[in-house]
Amino acid sequence: MADQQHQPTDPTGPEFDPDSGLEQPDGLLQAMIQRIEGEIRALQFPSFNQADALNLGLMLVNFGTSRSLPIAIDIRREGHVLFHASLPGATPDNELWVAKKSRTAARYCEPSLLVGLRGRVGGGRVEDNQWFDQSRYAAHGGAFPLFVKGTGAVATVTVSGLPQVADHKLVVEALAAYLEQTAGTGAG
Repeated sequence: MADQQHQPTDPTGPEFDPDSGLEQPDGLLQAMIQRIEGEIRALQFPSFNQADALNLGLMLVNFGTSRSLPIAIDIRREGHVLFHASLPGATPDNELWVAKKSRTAARYCEPSLLVGLRGRVGGGRVEDNQWFDQSRYAAHGGAFPLFVKGTGAVATVTVSGLPQVADHKLVVEALAAYLEQTAGTGAG
């Protein structure tokens, strides 16, 4: 099965945990930022349309159902919902997180996890700034802009229901699998 071939690999060492209240080495934060910047460069679509949204969404549904994950999945372009699913165990709170994380990725044109991590460089959190409206945005992992080569971000894909790093990794796993799958077919 495709979802088993694309399991996220465990890092060879410790990884920065944005949910931890413990002091963590700055090098772990920097390493995670660099990894996500690499994901942005690698996960670029040749084009993106509603059929891609449907197929990527269904791939995420397959990953979620085969692993019994209690997640909400959302793909949208400028507020237009292209795909949405709420799997068993997902709650209304996940819908709120989807909206906030998606807005964050769209606003900053980078993954919502990266927005949160960048806010931690030098100490603190982006949420500590008065200008960051937590009623509308969430700098937590799970939303990733969908980039088209030569165009930029055209939509966002969001997962909510797992710890934020796991939400992010599931989205990245699906994007990598979908791009690999469509590379040989000529589909966008």
